[in-house]
Amino acid sequence: MEKVTLNVQGMSCEHCVKAVKGSVGELSGVKSVDVHLAEGKVDVEFDPNEVTLDKVKEAIEDQGYEVV
Repeated sequence: MEKVTLNVQGMSCEHCVKAVKGSVGELSGVKSVDVHLAEGKVDVEFDPNEVTLDKVKEAIEDQGYEVV
């Protein structure tokens, strides 16, 4: 398992949290997703043999947020 913390811009409310958790959490190989709204950070634990970091970032960006 690999753990990363991503800086995500554009999240402002509980709906944003649910959108990010839902889209990333659906990916095969993702074990956990924690969204820290106030800090603009998303912690993701995933199996790099099943899903790439790029796919995780893409899932967040598809929800309308920017990974920086």
